[in-house]
Amino acid sequence: MTGPESEGSQVRRAVCPGSFDPITNGHLDIIARASRLYDEVYVAVMVNKSKKGLFEIDERIDLIRQVTGEYANVRVESFHGLLVDYCKQRDIPAIVKGLRAVSDFDYELQMAQMNNGLSGVETLFVPTNPTYSFLSSSLVKEVAAWGGDVSHLVPPQVLDALTRKLRKD
Repeated sequence: MTGPESEGSQVRRAVCPGSFDPITNGHLDIIARASRLYDEVYVAVMVNKSKKGLFEIDERIDLIRQVTGEYANVRVESFHGLLVDYCKQRDIPAIVKGLRAVSDFDYELQMAQMNNGLSGVETLFVPTNPTYSFLSSSLVKEVAAWGGDVSHLVPPQVLDALTRKLRKD
C-alpha cells in the first residue's frame, strides 16, 4: 500500500450531505473547499420518500458527479436514514455544512449537537461565500420556473437539466 495509509496515518474523510435538488454554485463552493481539506469527501444525497423533488435521486447524483468531476477525491452517493449511520458505515468522522446566515446556524447547531451525541461525529461549519449567501435550491427552482435567469447560480450542466425539466411540466 502506498500513500497516507501506508505511513500509519489515517485517511481524512468528511461528508457534505443535502438534498441537492438541484445542486447550486453555493453547494459546489462548499464541496470544493471541503475537497481541499480532506482526503476523501462524500457527497451524500438525501433520500426522503415523503418529499417529491424536481429531480429524481439518480438525476441529482448524475448532475453532482458531472459538476464535481474535477475533484478526484469526491464521491457521490445517496443515503436513506440517519446521517450518523451513513458516517459509521464509511468511517467518516466529520460532516461539513455551509452556513449562509445566522438562521441556518440555529438549526444546524441543533443537528450537530444531536449527531455528536448519537455517534461522536463532528460537524464543521463553513461560512458560505458572500456571493452565494442568499442562494438555495428552492429559490433557483422558483425563479427558473417563472422564466428568470439562474445561469449565474448553477453550473451549466445543471442549468441545461433544469431548463429541460421545467419545459416538460
